[in-house]
Amino acid sequence: MERTLLIIKPDATERNLIGHIVYRLERAGFRVVNMRMEQLTEVRAREFYAVHEGKPFLDSLVSFMVSGPVVPMELERENAISSLRELIGATNPKDAACGTIRQEIARDIEKNSVHASDSPENAKKEIAFFFE
Repeated sequence: MERTLLIIKPDATERNLIGHIVYRLERAGFRVVNMRMEQLTEVRAREFYAVHEGKPFLDSLVSFMVSGPVVPMELERENAISSLRELIGATNPKDAACGTIRQEIARDIEKNSVHASDSPENAKKEIAFFFE
């Protein structure tokens, strides 16, 4: 079993899509290990997205992530990281495969409704950021 992190972003929480996303995750065989709702501060959002320091979109991303509550979740299943990335689809919803979460509900490349860890190393670090 592998664990990964998913964050439901403010554009999805404001549209009351938390239950819909959790349903999709559970239907795909994920087990929710930890989950909570929180309002990120600018400091915490910048800390989480420190990997993007110096990139032109960082300020906009941080502003978006503090604009409303987020729901981080620790998820578990076989091949959790790659399976979740496949289920949510490409970062840009215009490029996301039909039937993926982002293709279905994301608004645009920034307001793309969910974040998912992209590697075992990042999954460990991101889970610890929210749950340890």
